[in-house]
Amino acid sequence: MTTAFEFATAQRVIFGAGSARHAPDIVSGLGRCPLVVTGRDPARAEWLVRALEERGHDCRLLCVDGEPDIAFAAGGADLARRRGHDVVIAIGGGSAIDAAKAIAALATNGGDPLQYLEVVGPGLPLAAPPLPFVAMPTTAGTGSEVTRNAVLLVPSARMKVSLRSPLMLPRVAIVDPELTRGLPPAITASTGLDALTQLIEPFVSVRANAMTDALCREGIPRAARSLRRACAHPHDAEAREDLAIASLFGGHALANAGLGAVHGCAAPIGGMFPAPHGAVCAALLPHVLRGNLRAIEAKAAGSPVRSRFDELGRLLTASPGARAHEALAWLDAIVADLAIPRLSAYGIGAGDIAAICAQAMRSSSMKGNPVALTVGELADMVTAAL
Repeated sequence: MTTAFEFATAQRVIFGAGSARHAPDIVSGLGRCPLVVTGRDPARAEWLVRALEERGHDCRLLCVDGEPDIAFAAGGADLARRRGHDVVIAIGGGSAIDAAKAIAALATNGGDPLQYLEVVGPGLPLAAPPLPFVAMPTTAGTGSEVTRNAVLLVPSARMKVSLRSPLMLPRVAIVDPELTRGLPPAITASTGLDALTQLIEPFVSVRANAMTDALCREGIPRAARSLRRACAHPHDAEAREDLAIASLFGGHALANAGLGAVHGCAAPIGGMFPAPHGAVCAALLPHVLRGNLRAIEAKAAGSPVRSRFDELGRLLTASPGARAHEALAWLDAIVADLAIPRLSAYGIGAGDIAAICAQAMRSSSMKGNPVALTVGELADMVTAAL
């Protein structure tokens, strides 16, 4: 754990039930020609488009069907330049937010978009600030509303990689738990477990710090106590608020303390197979944590991070005497209770493990993992999740 740290987030975060109603006025202060990006269902954003048009804005709605790829982001950026859009708003899940964030960045930075990408490109810095960007999440999972990167699929490389810059932090994040009420249980489960993963991995990351620790220690119990309840009762306001806070805090934590092997493996899996990111993270989480604990006890038994795994037991179970094995048992149980598919459900087999792990070892997420892993150790974790 480090005592010196930097913390960066959206310029303004607005949280609370009903806070979405402030969006039209906020956007009006940022531009006059907004581009609204949402998921595959345009009805989700129609109220916002109407409200903006009533204020005299020249508004355009753009829908992303599934997870965004580099071509969609480039096309959206070209549209923004041609139509003179001066502000971008995302209302949707992580895919819509990532797509909009990338569009806002590429609209003001020309050339081949690949030049700005990590892993598959040189990761050149953005030369110009992105268009003002407002994020409004409708799922409680990715935390993308407060992060500085956008994850894009590059089909030619069969990889999902990040477009990343400190300049890409949203101008405003509006987190309204009411926008998540009524989400189907399967989506609530996968996005909620993604949020939990994005609290747990930063908590045990080698880059953890006092500020992200505080967020994780508050967020993990909220997700733990409310995830089952939100799945069973989709309109439960208290459970939805807990998950929205957990997701927001997870976004802050991952952006400032990094992630680990769960996300290191989830990125190549998402590029190689039609597998939803949240569900992949959920399937991997117990097995990666178990493998990490085993590796720490074998290689660095005296490491202070070992005690973090015991603390996870207490945070997840709310039992003051819980230890690491109870954290793992709790995660095994919730993944089973919420019917999270195993990785094999997406067509992943033993023959794919080597390629997944080779790509994962190159992932930026692996830099935060609490212990250095061999390819063999990583392969064992992925195999256990098949």
